[in-house]
Amino acid sequence: MGETTVKRLEGRRPATPAPPSPPITTGAGMRARLRTPRRPRIWFEILLIAVSYWTYSLIRNAVPEQKAQALKNADWIWQVEKSLGLAFEEAVNHAVNSVTWLIVAMNYYYATLHFVITIGVLVWLYRRQPGRYAASRTVLFATTGVALVGYYLYPLAPPRLMNGQSFVDTVLVHQTWGSMASGNLKHMSNQYAAMPSMHIGWSLWCGLMIFFLARAPWAKILGMVYPAVTLVVIVATANHFWLDAVGGMICLGFGFAVSYLWYGALPQRLPKQVESRRVQASGPPAHSEAETDRDAEPERVSSGR
Repeated sequence: MGETTVKRLEGRRPATPAPPSPPITTGAGMRARLRTPRRPRIWFEILLIAVSYWTYSLIRNAVPEQKAQALKNADWIWQVEKSLGLAFEEAVNHAVNSVTWLIVAMNYYYATLHFVITIGVLVWLYRRQPGRYAASRTVLFATTGVALVGYYLYPLAPPRLMNGQSFVDTVLVHQTWGSMASGNLKHMSNQYAAMPSMHIGWSLWCGLMIFFLARAPWAKILGMVYPAVTLVVIVATANHFWLDAVGGMICLGFGFAVSYLWYGALPQRLPKQVESRRVQASGPPAHSEAETDRDAEPERVSSGR
């Protein structure tokens, strides 16, 4: 008959958990936390976009119009384009204006789609690409912010307001509301803030986001078609020179640079989804019940005959 002897190992003590690590409070730690993609909050984003656009409109329209300087700058732009052999805006304006249904459609396009499509892309990013949303939104906001500097430093009249030229103001001629800077609404917007073109800056942002982040080939194609059509529209309606579009592209490049410096990567290089992280209040992970019981329980040594 076997005999069992129970012995407790000498000197063995239950493992004592290490004290919790202090939270990171350094500037680098805070910046790393802010740069980490997090799931966006819908009400915060709506409020941020609304306040930002209100601020943008307020500052843009508060910039002194400087009509004389704006007309002088428009003449200079027109001469530069002529010297390059690329002063085609007037020909496009007249050709499209001769097709009533087309120019009316472009007037409404100019007035609405840069809002509708931009908001639509933001919603799509928020819902389907939350890990890339903040970086993409930063590109858009930085692009718009630097455009305000351009409006202040370089007042520019649109082609339709130039003196001594035959550009057609398509909104007035066809009595549509295709521009906030024409007709009865002209006093609600600074008419001499044409450089850079945010119609191009925003539409190209939309196109690039769709091109790089959408999966469907047809969506990628539409993403690239959209800014190209927008360029035709701003020229055909005589609201911008093509050089204004170049200014919008430069602003967009600045926006991407700001986002890259902050997040350390372009939006399309960031994770699509935000990983859910579980923040633990104290120290290292706790042992499982089995491990705890095993550590605390005396070891049994059996011997038999």
